[in-house]
Amino acid sequence: MAPIFETGTYIDQALFLSPVHLYTLTFFFILISFFYLFRDHSLVIRFSRWTLIGVLAVSEISLIVWSLSIGQWDIRFNLPLQLCTISLYLCIIMLITRNYFIFEVVYFFGIAGSFQALVTPDLFYTFPHYRYLHFFVAHFAIILAILHMVWIEKYTITFTSIFKSFAVLNGFAFIAFSANKVTGANYMFLARKPTGPSILDVLGPYPWYIVSLEFIALLMFVLLYLPFHKKKQK
Repeated sequence: MAPIFETGTYIDQALFLSPVHLYTLTFFFILISFFYLFRDHSLVIRFSRWTLIGVLAVSEISLIVWSLSIGQWDIRFNLPLQLCTISLYLCIIMLITRNYFIFEVVYFFGIAGSFQALVTPDLFYTFPHYRYLHFFVAHFAIILAILHMVWIEKYTITFTSIFKSFAVLNGFAFIAFSANKVTGANYMFLARKPTGPSILDVLGPYPWYIVSLEFIALLMFVLLYLPFHKKKQK
């Protein structure tokens, strides 16, 4: 999900909260609502898992093919070290294997990271450019894949899942940080802030915003756990 730059009419520095951005987010929330309402329908139960696997796989493969086809594949942008790209690969494995450990760790940083990316997209293309469509479809699919495990597979998490996910997240962050040092990339935004508007803008300068991100991640993980906590109380 890293930005790949090109010249052309589709580059849009003002995507954040533009009409097309708001329409896209509205469509996403409608899609989630329908997914929830029809979660017990036989067709949804039968086909949603493999449909999501296909969407996730095709979105990532198509990005690689597109980047290579226009000569813009770059080690600084295209290694699978962005948080949402990591979540995408984990979601594919999770859906195929129904692995619980993968679910309980990707549940937190997959939803938190993808939601933040949807609200403040680090994207320089607007609709109907391929990159715009890929960006939102891939992030939609990550969240829907995780919700599939909750609503259809009936998976749940525990309080200790928060710390498992946080530990795994920091493990990936260490790998991304090391890759940034070697390649000059900015995976997981651990080298500098994104150029577009984001939550990092209010978290102070580099490297202090990384420390703030750790606390925000923990807070978001706790908030994402609350629905399961309330369900257990009932």
